[in-house]
Amino acid sequence: MSETAMTIFVCGSCKSGDDGDARPGQRLIEALSSRLAGPGSGIELRSVDCLAVCKRPATISFVAPGKWTYVIGDIDVDAHIDDVISAARAYAESETGVVAWKQRPMFFRKGVIGRVPPL
Repeated sequence: MSETAMTIFVCGSCKSGDDGDARPGQRLIEALSSRLAGPGSGIELRSVDCLAVCKRPATISFVAPGKWTYVIGDIDVDAHIDDVISAARAYAESETGVVAWKQRPMFFRKGVIGRVPPL
């Protein structure tokens, strides 16, 4: 994957219910940035102000031209970082964006909020 195969949008504005000042999306962005840095990952990472899923932080979206888009919530930054990366790679490699159920890490299986068809 030398060119951008997909984008992960990360909601940076949601606050954690346990700690009103904590922004788990910001922590996720930092963790993903260090892991996806450098040329050739094929995965672009972008922070967005709001994905309108405030009760399920941290929330991300997998997006690529011509593919289904997924919105996924309830991501635990400490527990799911490796799974987010492997799910993103599986999404990027999929022709349609639909990742087989068996290939989806548990956070992906349980956290899907919505799936939007490609244009």
